[in-house]
Amino acid sequence: MSFLSAETGLKASVGAFLMSCTFITTSYTTTFAFDHPLESAALACLFAGVALLITNRLVSLTPATFSPAPKYTAIPLTGLDRPSFEDSPATTSPSSGFLSPKLLSSGRWLTVGLLSGIGCIRLALYRQITINIECAPAGYTCAIPFLVSLYDFWRNQRGRSVQRWTSPEGPTNVYIRKIISLSSRICFYVCQSRFKNVLSAAFLLFGGLLAITFQEGSHSTYICPITSGLHPRLQAYRFLGVLLDSLILISATEIYKEGSSSRDGRKKNALATWAYSLFGITTVLIITVLIQKKVSDGDDGSLLESHFMRSSAGQGLLVTFAIVSASQMIPYYDAIGISILASSVSISFTITSTLLSGQEPFPPIFASYALPALFCTFLGVMLFLFGRTASDEEQPFLYGVNLIMRFLFTILLGIGVILAAHQPSTANVHPIDLLIYEGRQYHDSWKASAQGSRNLAEAVHQYRVKYNQHPPPGFDKWYEYATSRSSVVIDEFDQIYDNLLSFRAIPPEKIREMTHLLATNPFNDIGAISIRNGTARVQEGIKPTHAWMVTSAAKIIENFAEHLPDMDLAFNLNDEPRVSVPWEKTSVLKNQARSQELPPGDSITNGWSPDRDEGWAPIEPADQTTETMFTESSFVNIFDRYVSTLCPPTSRARSQRYWDKHSICTKCIRPHSMGQFPSNWTVATDICHQPDLAFLHGFFLSPASFKVTQELVPVFSQSAIAGFSDIIFPSPWNYVDKIKYEPTDEHPDQDYTEKENTLFWIGATSEGLSRDGQWQGMPRQRLTHLGNNNTYNKVSVLLPSEDPQTFSYQILDGLAPAEKLGLKTSVHVTDPIVRCRKDCEDQKQELGTGDRVDFQDHWKYRYLFDADGAGFSGRFLPFMQSRSLPFKTGLFRQWFDSRISAWLHFVPIDVRLHGLWSTLAYFAGVDVPNGIDENNQPKPLMEPHDVQGHWIAEEGRKWAEQALRKEDMEIYFFRLLLEWGRLTDDQRDILGYTP
Repeated sequence: MSFLSAETGLKASVGAFLMSCTFITTSYTTTFAFDHPLESAALACLFAGVALLITNRLVSLTPATFSPAPKYTAIPLTGLDRPSFEDSPATTSPSSGFLSPKLLSSGRWLTVGLLSGIGCIRLALYRQITINIECAPAGYTCAIPFLVSLYDFWRNQRGRSVQRWTSPEGPTNVYIRKIISLSSRICFYVCQSRFKNVLSAAFLLFGGLLAITFQEGSHSTYICPITSGLHPRLQAYRFLGVLLDSLILISATEIYKEGSSSRDGRKKNALATWAYSLFGITTVLIITVLIQKKVSDGDDGSLLESHFMRSSAGQGLLVTFAIVSASQMIPYYDAIGISILASSVSISFTITSTLLSGQEPFPPIFASYALPALFCTFLGVMLFLFGRTASDEEQPFLYGVNLIMRFLFTILLGIGVILAAHQPSTANVHPIDLLIYEGRQYHDSWKASAQGSRNLAEAVHQYRVKYNQHPPPGFDKWYEYATSRSSVVIDEFDQIYDNLLSFRAIPPEKIREMTHLLATNPFNDIGAISIRNGTARVQEGIKPTHAWMVTSAAKIIENFAEHLPDMDLAFNLNDEPRVSVPWEKTSVLKNQARSQELPPGDSITNGWSPDRDEGWAPIEPADQTTETMFTESSFVNIFDRYVSTLCPPTSRARSQRYWDKHSICTKCIRPHSMGQFPSNWTVATDICHQPDLAFLHGFFLSPASFKVTQELVPVFSQSAIAGFSDIIFPSPWNYVDKIKYEPTDEHPDQDYTEKENTLFWIGATSEGLSRDGQWQGMPRQRLTHLGNNNTYNKVSVLLPSEDPQTFSYQILDGLAPAEKLGLKTSVHVTDPIVRCRKDCEDQKQELGTGDRVDFQDHWKYRYLFDADGAGFSGRFLPFMQSRSLPFKTGLFRQWFDSRISAWLHFVPIDVRLHGLWSTLAYFAGVDVPNGIDENNQPKPLMEPHDVQGHWIAEEGRKWAEQALRKEDMEIYFFRLLLEWGRLTDDQRDILGYTP
C-alpha cells in the first residue's frame, strides 16, 4: 500500500532540500557542532548513511508512475523509473529488506572505498580549516557550481543537439517586431544553448565572490600568527576543498548513472553505495577521534555537554535531510542542478542576513557591491530555472515547483534590494561627538540622583524608596563619616544592593557557617579578617605571598571598625573571581529576596543583636578543615561551564556559539555600540549577548588560577565579571599605592597638548595561561599584534568622506593605520613572555618584546591604554589622575564602575579592539594631505580633536579627585560592611536605622 506517490515524493524532496540548505546556512556560524568538527561530521555521516538505506527500502515500495525522458542523456531512474527492475530481482525487493553488502560487486566496493577515501580527505581539510579558522580566507564554495558546470558541459551538453532558432510571429510594426525578435533570440541562446548551465554558474560565482567582500570590513583582531605559516596553507586547503566537493558531487551522480543500467544487466542500487561510503567515512572518523583522545590529554568532557550534543545532532539531521532529498533529485536535476540550487540558497540568505544585521555604517557594506551580488545570484538561479522549462528538461509535474522557486528567489531579491538601498554608508556626525554629549547628559543625571539628599532624614527616605528596606543600624554613623569627608555620592549604591541581594535569601547562620569553612581550608585561597569589639584582626596563617592584600583591607576597615558589629570576612586571595552561581539559582534567590516586604517602622530595632561573636566559629588555625566548596578549573576554557551559565537559557551566550574567530560578531556588538564605538559601557561588559567572548579574553580562554564554586558563598573579591556573585570591595592594590601617580622632574606630567601624540601601553602577558595557542585571543596580545604586526586582517577606520562634513568607514590593510595614516602607537609586551608553556617562543617571535619602563614614564604620552590582566587592572586610577587621556578596555567590574561615565571620564574601547584605530584617528588626527586649505597649505585628512580629548582627560582627572579618593574607598567599604553586618545577624529582618 502506498501512501506517497513518486511525484509527490519528489516535490517534497525539492522542498526538503531547499529548507535544509536554508537552515544550514542560517545556523552555520552559531552552532556548537564545530566545537568537535570530526565528531559532528561522523554523526552526520552515520545519520545520512542510515537514512539512505531506509530510503532505499521505502523507494522499493513506491510505485513508479512516470518515466522521464531526458533530452540529451538517457538516465534510467532508481526508485522512480523501473522498466528494468525485473532484470535484477535479487538486488532489491519488497521482501529483501535493506540491500545486503554481499550483493555489491568487487568493483562497487572499490567505488565505495574510493568515495570514502575522498570524503575522509575532504573532512580532514574541513577540520584543519575549522580549528584554524582565524587564518582561513573566506570560502570559495560559490565556485562549486561553476566547476560542476564545466564537467556537465564536457559530459552532457557538448554533444547535445540544439534546435535552430526560428523567428516568432509578431506584430506588423517593424520596430516592435525587431525588439521581439531580438529578445527571443537572446532568450533562446541563453536558455537553450549548450553553455546555459555554465553561464548560470558563472553568475553565481561572481555573486558569491562579491558577497565575500562583505566580510573584509569586519575582520576580527584574533591573531593569525605570521610565523605559523597557516594562512597560505589554509588558502590552499580552501581551493582543494572546493575541488573535492565538486568531485564528490560529480562522483555521486556518476554512481547513480552507472548503477541505473549496468552492462551485465543487473540493477545496481546507488543509494546503498552512497550509504556504505558514508559508513566508511564514519568508521575512519571514529577511529581517528579515538586515537586523538588517546594521544592527547584526554577528553575534557565537552563532548558530552548538552548544547554540543543538541547542535551536533541538529546539524547532522539537516545534513541528512539535504543528502537524502538530493539523492531523490539527482535523476531530474543532475549534479549541476543540485549545486546551483544549494549555492543560490546559501548566497542569497548570506547576503540578505548580512544586510539585515548591518543597518548601520559599520560594518561597511557598499551598495555598489551588494546590488550586483544580489542580481548576479538572482540571474544565476533564474537562468537555470528558466532554462529547464525552455529546453523541456523540466518534467510537467515539476512546473509548479519551478514557479514556486522563481517566486521565492524573487522575494529574496526584493528584500535584499530594499535592504541594500537603505544601507547607510556615511554618517553626518562623528559618533564620538554624539557619545561625548550623551555621556555628559547621563553623568549629570546620575550625579544629581547620587547626591540628592541634603540631610540624614532625606538619605534615610531615599534609601527606603530605592531599596525597599530600612537602612542598616549605624547608618547615621556612616552618613556622618561620608559627609565629613565630602563624599559626592550619598544615595547611589546600587552595586552594593545588587551584590548582596541574593544573600538575603540565605539564613544568617548558613552564611556564618560558610564563612568559617571558606577561611579554614588553605586549598580555598581565602584569607579572613575578624572584627571584634570595634577592632579588625587579620587571620594568622594566610599564604605569605598574598597576606599583604588582607592586611591592606584591614587597614581600610580600621578607619571605621568601631562602628561595625562583630563578624568574620572571607577575602579572595586570587585576582580572578570565584563565585559562579548559575542563573537558574540566582534568579530564584533574588526573586525570593525581592518579595520580602518592608517592615513597619515601629517594629524596627536600631542596634545589633547581643553576643554576635558567639555565632562565629574560630578562624584559627587556618587549616582546621578539609571540606571545600571549590573546584580547581585553571588552564581550561571556562566559558560554557562557569560563565555562560550566569545568563538566561535564551541568551545568545548560552544558546549560540560564535566559532568564526576570523570575523567580528556584528550581532554581538550591536546592543552596546554605535558602529565601532561602545555606547553603553555597562552593557558592553555584560557577557550574555556576546557568545564570541568565549575566545576573546584570557579569563575565559585559560585562567591562570581559578578555583570556583557554583554555590552562593560569601567571598569578597576586588573585581568580578558581570553575573558572578562575588562581593566586590575597593581594591587594596590602589589603597596602599602599589602603583602610584607620582610625576617627578624627570618624569613630568605635562599639559595634554604638550605630550607625545602617541598611544602607549606596555605590560606582561599575565591575562591567562597559554599552552596551546590561547594567547591568540587575549586582549593584551591582540593589542600588541594589532599595533605592530597585523599583516593578514584588514581594518575599518572611520574617516572623513569626500564631503568633509560626513564620515565613512574605509577598509584598509592591517598595517595601513600606522604606515599610511601616520597613527602612532607604542604597544609592547614585556620580556620575558610569562604564563605560557610550549608556545612561549611562538609569542616572542610573533609579538616581539619590550623592556620594562618606569611607571612614571607613562605621563609623557597623550593616550594611555588600560586592559585587564588576570583580574582588574591596577593602572586605571593612576591614569585617571593624570593629564593623559585613558583608553580603557576590559570586562572586569570594580567598586567604582557605577560612578564613572564613558566618554566623559575615559574613552571606552570594545574588548574586540576593532574600533581602536577609528578612536585614535578621531583624537590624534590623520596628518595625510587632503587638498589645500584657504591659506594655500596642505589640509590634513582629519584634524585632531584636541579640545575634546583635553576635556575628557580633565573631567576624568577632576572626578577622580572628587569621587575615587582613598576616602571614597573607605566610605564605600563602610557602607558595604554595615549591610553585610545586618545580613549575618539572626535578627536581620527587624534590624534597621530609624531617625
